[in-house]
Parts: sequence; C-alpha cells; structure tokens
Amino acid sequence: MRQRTTGLWEYDRNQATEGFTLISPLHTHKTYLIDMGGEVVHSWSHPFVPGNYAYLLENGNLLWSGETPDGPRPGGGKGGLLREYSWEGEIVWEHADDRQHHDFRRLSNGNTVYLGWEQMPGEAALRVRGAEPDTEDEQGVIWGDFLREVTPGGETVWEWHTHSGMQIEKFPLHAMSTRKEFLHTNAVTELPNGDFMVSFRKNSCIAIIEKATSQLVWHHQDDSWGQQHDCTMLQNGNILLFANGLHVPGGVPFSRVVEFDPESGREVWTYKGAPPYTFFSPNISGVQRLWSGNTLICEGLNGRIFEVTSSGNIVWEFVAPWFGPFMGGESNSVFRAYRYAADSAQIRGRLGSN
Repeated sequence: MRQRTTGLWEYDRNQATEGFTLISPLHTHKTYLIDMGGEVVHSWSHPFVPGNYAYLLENGNLLWSGETPDGPRPGGGKGGLLREYSWEGEIVWEHADDRQHHDFRRLSNGNTVYLGWEQMPGEAALRVRGAEPDTEDEQGVIWGDFLREVTPGGETVWEWHTHSGMQIEKFPLHAMSTRKEFLHTNAVTELPNGDFMVSFRKNSCIAIIEKATSQLVWHHQDDSWGQQHDCTMLQNGNILLFANGLHVPGGVPFSRVVEFDPESGREVWTYKGAPPYTFFSPNISGVQRLWSGNTLICEGLNGRIFEVTSSGNIVWEFVAPWFGPFMGGESNSVFRAYRYAADSAQIRGRLGSN
C-alpha cells in the first residue's frame, strides 16, 4: 500500500484504458460507477452490505449479492440474497438462499450459479486431512461447499458438492488453516464449454468441474499463491488470478497477480509491488485483464484499485473513499472491481454523452 489517503492517485491518459469502474465497498450499502477521474457517475442502493460484490450484465443490469443476517458463517464471504437491478435501480430478479457465499455468475443459458455452504456428512468429514487439529466449529462440524444452478424461476437444475465430487484425501488443507471449512471455495466462473472453474483458498488450488459428470477433472495447486482469489480463464487459454501471499514460507509476505499456462503450469506473466511488500492483501481481492492488454487489480483489504501495463507500470490508481463499520473501526475494503468501456454493452447509451 503506497498511500494513506483516498481518491484518484494516478491517471496516465496516454496509457490507461478508458472506461468506467464498478466498485461495491464491502461495508457500505451502495455500488458506485466511477469515471477515469474518480467521479461517481451512477450508483445503486442496497438493503444489506454486499456479499461480496456486484457486476454489470450485458443488458446493463446490475447483478449483486447481499449479506443476510441468517444462515451459516463458518468463514468470511457470507452472502444470502442475489438480486438483479435495472440501471434505474428497480429489482427485476432475486433469489434468496442464506447459505450462499462469495461468488455467483449469470450463465450463458440465462440461469445463475452460486456457491453455498453445507455441513459435510460425518463420513466425508472424517476424510478431511491437514489444518490445525481440533479446530472444527463449536459443534465439531466441518463445512463444505456446494455449487447450485438455478433457473430464473428459482428451480435448481444442477448441483455439485465438495463431499461427493472429489477425492477428499487428495486435497489436504494448509497447515495453518482451521478445520471449520473444507477448501473455502471463493470463486466460480463458467468456461466456454460450460464447465466451471473454481478457486479453493485453503489449499491454494484452482480446479475445473465437468458439468456433465459433476466431477473434478483438472486441478493445479501452488503453495506460492498463498490462498488465491478470483481465477478467470483468458482468451489465450491461460488462467489469471490474484495470489494473496498468505502463509507463504520465506520472508516478508506480499501479494502477486499471476497469469499461468494451465497445461504446463508455467507462469507467463507476474505483477508484484516494487519493493514487493508494498503490495499485499492477505484476503479478498481480484484482477481483470482489460481489452487493451493492461490489467486492473483490486488490492482488496486496502480498497486500492489500480491499472498496470504489461511491463508493470501503474497508469491509473484509485483508493476507495467509502468507509463502513468493521471490527470496531472503519474499513474501505473492496472484494472485486470491474472496468467497462464506454461503448460496451453494459454502458453504451446509459450515461449522458456516452
């Protein structure tokens, strides 16, 4: 983190990728769309704080998750209410499930997929390896994840469960994790072929679930990622992620953004701070490869959102000025942020002169 003040810090008009950036601060009740100068040009209001973010659909509507008061909380990332808002803020769709957490996606078929928590069956829980002993929740329960696909009418048409869709023993948890959760899945994205890619935080692993069989068919684990977030597959077939750098052996912790080839496992592009310790978010955070080839990075814990070139030069930088109550103080943390071009389907014709 380079600075302690908020707002716009850097804007190189010759190299930055022009557009509008969507931000849902984790501890407030609003989603903001800002221009390149950091000015708010549009916003949406919500009944809850986000659980954990929002993004724009191609029809210009906002898909958002809110943190409901009910449901399990074995870890961070609680959601519970999925809503689609029109550009004007009207509710056009919603789905309630107090177990929902972290991520959700509108699918190419018009359905919606989301992550949820569930108690692992006793036999499956006994097969969980690793983590600190005797750190299950107060009732001795280990919580697993499920993926659920629902229709616009709320009907469940597909599910996947960590306790039945993978070989549990082959995925031990990090030694410094607790046993309250098996894996703590924090991201899901739909691949071009309809399969799903997910991120398992508690063992620094990215995996692909084959939709037709509901089985895990590929995975890549790298402890140097330090319990990553926000994996996406790029058009070149590589995978981009935010490597948090938590509990990584050797020296001062720091975060990285990593692009790697899933076939070879080789890192083909990496961003880190200069010096490395100036860029560090041990939790949350995200990354987006922009249409210009630059990369938008959300250093989530600090509410810092910045754009870098392929050579790592910072060409746009903004720190969220919206704070809300958190752990006895205030926080401006942001789970993810997204940039949209003025002529994109999401923005075009919806903002005055655009």
